[in-house]
Amino acid sequence: MIGIVVFPGSNCEFDVMSAYAELGCESQLVSHREHQLDDYEAVIIPGGFSYGDYLRTGAIARFSPIMETVTRYANEGGRVLGICNGFQVLTEAGLLPGALQRNAGLQFVCGEVLVRVEQTTSVLTSGMVRGEEFSLPINHFEGNYTADAKTLERLEAGGQVVLRYLDNPNGSANDIAGVANPEGNVVGLMPHPERAGLGFGLTAPARQMLASMLQSQFA
Repeated sequence: MIGIVVFPGSNCEFDVMSAYAELGCESQLVSHREHQLDDYEAVIIPGGFSYGDYLRTGAIARFSPIMETVTRYANEGGRVLGICNGFQVLTEAGLLPGALQRNAGLQFVCGEVLVRVEQTTSVLTSGMVRGEEFSLPINHFEGNYTADAKTLERLEAGGQVVLRYLDNPNGSANDIAGVANPEGNVVGLMPHPERAGLGFGLTAPARQMLASMLQSQFA
């Protein structure tokens, strides 16, 4: 069973639910008001515009009651994935380093991008092949990943960059499309694997990525 955290303004929760249904996995929506998480195999924070992206993307959602529980769940080794707005929420909550800012050129981007798997030591990429390249959908205005030089150096040296753009669509530092925490059980990425396939069935790489959340060695 997958837990999908929903904030006011989330709009990709049913995409995630549909993707996991295709994988034969049940999922359940979890309100931002909740103070507990059931015994979920993984927790996913989907894309959207939590709290209308007011103040700063993810900044208000970070203080929702559920995030204390998500933080505890992650600290205890639970598998957590943040997609797009979910990635923004995880950085605001301090579960992932860095921050997401407005795209270079201040342009909203929507389309397909080529990405490469950089590491297979995370819950999202454990079933992938390092160096594997494929396309995923993107849909964001504030997906420009940024961090100070020391943090970027630490991420690269520690193998925390799990996904990288081949043609950077938003100005992200080091072409970063997704990062993990040092333990690998918390991952955030801007592309949308749950939308890959345009409703006609998940593409093979997207299927493998989402399935990795269920098959990973991380408990």
